[in-house]
Amino acid sequence: MKNLYRDDPLSRNHLKDWKKIALEKFSAKMSDKEKPFPCIPATIGFSQNQLRYSFIGDPREQSTIYELAESLSSYSQVSKEIGQYTSLIVFYETPEDMKALYTVEDYEQLFWKHLSGLRTMDSLDWPEDMPTDPHNPVWEFCYNGEKYFMYCATPAHKNRKSRHFDVLMLAITPRWVLQEFNRSPKFAMGIKRQVRKRLKNYDSAPIHPDLNSYGSDDNFEWRQYYLRDDDTSLSKCPYHRMLKFLKLDE
Repeated sequence: MKNLYRDDPLSRNHLKDWKKIALEKFSAKMSDKEKPFPCIPATIGFSQNQLRYSFIGDPREQSTIYELAESLSSYSQVSKEIGQYTSLIVFYETPEDMKALYTVEDYEQLFWKHLSGLRTMDSLDWPEDMPTDPHNPVWEFCYNGEKYFMYCATPAHKNRKSRHFDVLMLAITPRWVLQEFNRSPKFAMGIKRQVRKRLKNYDSAPIHPDLNSYGSDDNFEWRQYYLRDDDTSLSKCPYHRMLKFLKLDE
């Protein structure tokens, strides 16, 4: 599929420098045994080679949102054939001047701009069973008829190492993957405890108060998509405001 890569030695050798470096650093992060990455489903997906990768351009360019849409469209067509721990990992070609100047809040604005941009390019209607208001506890981002959990990591995150990466990066996981993982409540609760234990060892910042469980009355998924480096968060969802502006929530 176009803009979609499966990691193997042959494919990696054909990647351009920045792409190869990004994939190697991601692989090192996912396979670190001394300081394991907190998200256990992600590490399983990596170890079973069920992750798929996409490399797109400068995140400040409008054209890059089109590249993101193309990558996610391609992934949505094949995700169910890959495995139950699959996710799409998107690496942006992040220039050095951007890494030097952009703050966590700057990347936050860019992330929501890209998410809102995806919605404007979606050729399918919003799923009927999904609320359009992000402040509804069961709301999830949707694209191409599929529900996705979004994760963003940036070069600006320092205290929250679980949200740090050398280039701007997204991890996009279908909701059905998480539903499968959480099918056994006892198993899911045990994994959640392990994830929180890993987070305490991984980050120098305390566990963010926005981390919660999908569907809980006091949970909003959009707040977990992008965690700041401290314990603050936006009061209202930027995506929600964009929907109002574009009148896509009617």
